[in-house]
Amino acid sequence: MKSSEGGLPVRGVRLGAVRAPVYENKDRDDLLLMAFDEGSVGACVTTANQFCAAPVHLLRAHLASTAHVRYWLLNAGNANAGTGEPGMDACRQTIASLAALTGTSSDTVWPFSTGVIGEPLPVQAICDAIPKAYDTCDSSVAAWERASRAIMTTDTHPKLRHIQCEIGGQTVTLTGMAKGSGMIHPNMATMFGLIASDVAMTAECLQTLLGHAVNHSFNCVTVDGDTSTNDACAIVATQMAGHDTIFDPASPEAQIFASALSALADDLAEMLARDGEGATKFVRVICEAASSDQDAHAIANTVALSPLVKTALAASDPNWGRIVAAVGRAPILQIAIDRVNVWINDVQIVENGGRHPKYTEQAGQAAMNPVDIDIRISMGVGSGYCRVMTCDLTKEYVRINAEYRT
Repeated sequence: MKSSEGGLPVRGVRLGAVRAPVYENKDRDDLLLMAFDEGSVGACVTTANQFCAAPVHLLRAHLASTAHVRYWLLNAGNANAGTGEPGMDACRQTIASLAALTGTSSDTVWPFSTGVIGEPLPVQAICDAIPKAYDTCDSSVAAWERASRAIMTTDTHPKLRHIQCEIGGQTVTLTGMAKGSGMIHPNMATMFGLIASDVAMTAECLQTLLGHAVNHSFNCVTVDGDTSTNDACAIVATQMAGHDTIFDPASPEAQIFASALSALADDLAEMLARDGEGATKFVRVICEAASSDQDAHAIANTVALSPLVKTALAASDPNWGRIVAAVGRAPILQIAIDRVNVWINDVQIVENGGRHPKYTEQAGQAAMNPVDIDIRISMGVGSGYCRVMTCDLTKEYVRINAEYRT
């Protein structure tokens, strides 16, 4: 199952994007309001970074207070992280402003911020822009497209996809958008994954299915090894698809939805890796036949994160010694070296722990030249499996991050 590019309207969802401004020197939308019909419920997975931002703290508190959600308020250009209690007060003020405007409870508003860490949030500019964002809200495809651009920071293009499935004879729609290009690493990254669906499902069931989807998608992406202070992957269910409410995550109906959600999350995560800051290659590191899925993830992630592997990828250099060195330092208990096999695309470079007897540098070079590269590692000891998506590491990455605030 694959999702498709672009957005589809989702029943019970309206979006409005405006320039607050949060970015002082950029003529672009940087504030997004998403409005959901009454009865909508949400689920969310947030960053594991302990220095998390004020909006993450308040989002978690609101999710714990009530499963019902009426609004998401997102700004780009300012992370509101590393801002202490003034940052918490600033976030509360923007939430209170929206709640007062719409006559809703503050705990049904979820805040999201992304951008520079340590700068005060421009509270007045955001509060002044909230009515404008509210007035522009609509459910059109164009609104989704504008929204997907408003949440961008260093992204080179918007990331917007949709998928549909059938449950109980009714068509269920999921539309999702993501942002992220750098500061991306498992346990969420400087990334938003924002998904809306008209599925009829309890919040508890939705949370379970979202957790599963995130673990093999957004938590299997690494660009640079830095986990952000602001990450969140959130989903809302507006209950308007017309089928019976789904309670059990193990039910056939839930599994149909889970397959669609996983496909959408996988495709959005792939878009993040492809748009890594300065990236010229998209790389899947696949570890199979490991002792466990956890070991497979540790091995694949170590290879995907290695600066030496990533710079070799940037140069299209088949320096396979860097790959096996990264495998060898993965944080697992034991490796049966004489059972390890490695391929770059369809070229086997390692057999039973040593250089494949028929491997040639010319074949390795040909395998490294394409934009899309699969590095497949078979450990030969079990059935553990993991796929991690990453990109190469280029001079352009250094330039982008050196000049990020200038």
